[in-house]
This record gives sequence, C-alpha cells and structure tokens, in this order.
Amino acid sequence: MSWDAQADLIVVGSGVAGLTAALDAAELGLRVVVVTKDAVDAGSTRWAQGGVAVVVGDIAGDTVDAHVADTLEAGGGLCDAAAVASILADGPGAVARLRARGARFDPGADGRLARTREGGHSAFRVVHAGGDATGAEVERALVTAATDRRLPLLTDHVAVDVLRDQSGAVAGLSVLDGSGRPGVLAAPAVLLATGGYGQLYASTTNPSTATGDGIALALRAGVAAADLEFVQFHPTVLYDGPATGRRPLVTEAVRGEGAVLLDRAGRRFMTDVHPLADLAPRDVVAAAITRTLAATGAECVYLDARALDGFAQRFPTVFAACRAAGIDPVREPIPVTPAAHYACGGVVTDLTGRTAVSGLYAAGEVARTGLHGANRLASNSLLEGLVLGSRAARAVATDLVGRDRQGPGPVGSPTLAVAPRGVVQRAMSAAAGIGRDAAGLAAASDIIEAAAVPRAVTDRAGVEDAALTVLAQAVLAVAGSRTESRGCHVRTDFPDRDDRWQRASSVVVLDAAGRPVVRTDALVGAA
Repeated sequence: MSWDAQADLIVVGSGVAGLTAALDAAELGLRVVVVTKDAVDAGSTRWAQGGVAVVVGDIAGDTVDAHVADTLEAGGGLCDAAAVASILADGPGAVARLRARGARFDPGADGRLARTREGGHSAFRVVHAGGDATGAEVERALVTAATDRRLPLLTDHVAVDVLRDQSGAVAGLSVLDGSGRPGVLAAPAVLLATGGYGQLYASTTNPSTATGDGIALALRAGVAAADLEFVQFHPTVLYDGPATGRRPLVTEAVRGEGAVLLDRAGRRFMTDVHPLADLAPRDVVAAAITRTLAATGAECVYLDARALDGFAQRFPTVFAACRAAGIDPVREPIPVTPAAHYACGGVVTDLTGRTAVSGLYAAGEVARTGLHGANRLASNSLLEGLVLGSRAARAVATDLVGRDRQGPGPVGSPTLAVAPRGVVQRAMSAAAGIGRDAAGLAAASDIIEAAAVPRAVTDRAGVEDAALTVLAQAVLAVAGSRTESRGCHVRTDFPDRDDRWQRASSVVVLDAAGRPVVRTDALVGAA
C-alpha cells in the first residue's frame, strides 16, 4: 500500500464536473489530486456534440425563466423546481469562467455566440463549439488548464472504495493501478465525478469508461441513489447494422436546424405525436421511434437533413461518421435508432454536491440534484457539470475548515458480486430499455442474480463489472417498483402516468449483504 497524506481533495473522474471542481479547488488553495482510470480525456465529456444550454441575456425574448419552464416540462413532474432555478441561474457565470479558461465557442454572424435549438427548448439557446464538437472543446480547455496549473493527474488508476475513519467521515480512497497493484490515497474529501452507466446496455453513445463506478462507490459508502430507472435513450444514433458498444451520435441539433424524421415509407411520423414534432423532448421522440420500428418491422428510421445548407461544415463530426459508414447525408437520409445515452438519476446530493456522508461529494452525471427529473432537457448536462463542479469545490473548502483529519481504517480487497458484462448487457437491453414490463424486468433480475458470483476485485475489469452488476440490480428493482410510465421510464403494462408517483423518487440503498433495496420517498423539493 502507498499513502499520500498531502491531499485535501481527491477528485475521481476527469470530465467537465471533475476538472472544473479540481481547478476551482486549487484556486481556493486546496491540495488536489485527480484520479482517473483511463487517459485524462477518455470520459463522456468529449463525446457531447450539441452544446451547452444557457441564457446569457443577449437573445431577445429568451429568459432564464423560460429555460426553467422548458426543463420542468421535459422532467415529467419529477424535477426539483428550486434546484432547476438555482442551477440554470448560475449558467451564464459558469460559461463565462469556462471561456476564461480558454474554451472557444462558435461565433455567430453578428459577433455574438452562435446558437442552435434542440428538442424540448422553446428558443435557440444552445451555444456550441466546433460545429458539433462542443464536448471535445470543453474537455480540451479544461485539460489544458489543469496541465498548465500542474494539477496532479493520476491516470490509469481505478477507484475501488471510499475509505472512512472511525467517525464515519471520509478519510481517503483505495485504488488499483493498471497492473492491479493496490494503493491508498489519504484525504478528508472525495468528489465523485465519474459520469453515468451507459455500458449497462449493449448499444450506447457512452464510451467504455461509463460503467457506473461512482454510484457503486457511493452506495457502498452508505449514500442513497435516486431516479436510477430514468435512463435516457438518445433518439438518433447512426445505424449501420446490428452492433454493440459505443455508437456514433447524430446530435439533436441536426433536428434543431431543420432535419426531420421519416419512417421506412418516407412519412413524417412525429407530427402526429407531439406539438413540437421532431423537436419534442428526447423521451417522447425515442419512444415514438421505438413504436414506429415495432409497427413497421424496420430496423431503423431515417433522419432527412438534405435540406440543410452547409451540413459538413455545421456538423463535421456527424458528417465524418456518416461518410465512414458509407452514407452521404447531403444526398440521402441518415439511418438512425435510439441508444442508451444519459443517466437522469444518481447519487443523492444537495445543490452544493454534498452527500449524506461527511467528506463525500458528487457532481455531474453521477449525481442526482433534481435538475433532470424523469427526463433530461437536451444540453443541460454540460451546464450542470460546470455549475456543480464549481459549487462542490467551494463546499469542500468550507467544510474542511477546522475539521480533524484521521487516517482510514483497515483496507483490503473488497468481495463484491460480479456478473459477466455480456450477461448484464444482454439482460438489460432486452428488458430495461424503451418499453418495460414486470415479467421482463423480473426475468432479467433472475438472470443477473444467477450469474453474479461474489469474488475479490483485483483489477479494473473486476471493479467495473461489479459496478455494472449492482447498478443493473438497482435499475431493475426501481423500474419494477414504479408502476407507471413517466419520462424515460416507459412501462408497457402501466402505460399511463399515475399522479400517485408525481412527487415520488425511487430511492436505492444497499442492505447489509450489499444488495439494492428500494424505498419510495418524496425527496425534499420534489415538484
């Protein structure tokens, strides 16, 4: 075991929330180390295409209140209204700080930031970079700032367990390096910024790193998670035949610029589904595509962007992915299907990133702040990472004043239930995607339960597979308990929204045996 008693804060994850927190904490005088299990830029942030949804006050008629209203509408009645208003109000300042750190957003013809519109938004308010490479630019700017500041970046180290002292407060983090050698980092504060759990599914927009590690760490540390059943499926992922793993995203901004969805007969089907048609919220569009595929027997629908001018210049990432698949989006519609995209729920935190365990914080997709509710409004995710990453850094600085620091208790290799990843992904894709029912959820739970074997985790793959196993069990449990359809959670055996669930978030904790247990609470601020 190796020990480092010099850090004030360990940040787990190097995406937008993690690096924002690390940079802000360092500016506040804290000693910070960033731990990431892969390369520093290998997380989900770099793959975000659309942009950052933010009202900076230079577009006539658009207001923060309108952004709040759109977010609440998309969230299906489960957003925390106070959280939504608070986080979105801090958006302009967060984007200004990011630009001060070197991020370059696309300019419009009038010299102001260029804007686009995405599903669920009532205005053109999404700022973007590199056309459709916003996440890559945000990641570049933050990694450059971290490198320039010489922040300690511990790459190729996977977090195994949050360590606690005799009082129950955080005392550090146990890790494994790329060769499986164990180590311990001692610090009185740990911030989880590990992203989501798209790798629960066979087809996803998420990179291979998105295995739910942070939520699993928090659950084992005694913190609750909430809203895990609300897994957002992006409506438009490039379809080039049956495939698994990370699939190329076709950003919603393509529809925001005027592209429309067609079924195999060339008919626009979204006009009959929602007043916003092709720009309806993501859960609505993804569900409509799924119904269309089932009704027509087709493997994909089509996104017709042929009327858009300058497609290759405006959407270079999408254009390149299409051309690599032998598709010319300028001359033919793009074949698309839904794929697992974003976790609307996560570790329960307040609006500063604090959890119920002293010294443990969470920010970004890993956290459940109440911003997203039952369905995330497009491009609110990067904004949340910027705002909550900064807030969490300030919370750590405040909480560490006068706190006694103790070393962690005994450290060993945890024994965790691990099911083979392929078994988990097949079961979740079959039963817990868009359209769920009690029989399928129960069958998937039985499959994963039978395949899960307790064993010591001694490498990155073991840590990831253990996280996916407990997340799968948790998602199946809460999806089975929510007997209604709301937002991203669609029950074919309970197709209607039920007002009894209007204020209810499904909360998960681990029992003494490490199994997920569901309890239904009306969380503070639910609206």
